[in-house]
Amino acid sequence: MNDAYTGIAAAAPAIAMIAAFACAIGGGWMIVSRRDARKGWLLIVMATVLVGNVAIWNL
Repeated sequence: MNDAYTGIAAAAPAIAMIAAFACAIGGGWMIVSRRDARKGWLLIVMATVLVGNVAIWNL
């Protein structure tokens, strides 16, 4: 990790990864339980975007 991260900026990637896992699990649950498949897929797409953002932050 870059030494420029201080304070909340150091915790942001970890918080984003926790949110990505929560979105992926929630989206999968919505798809499997046949509640609202469209919102489930949107949650999975959002999780993918969050993981991509974390990958970019850590370059």
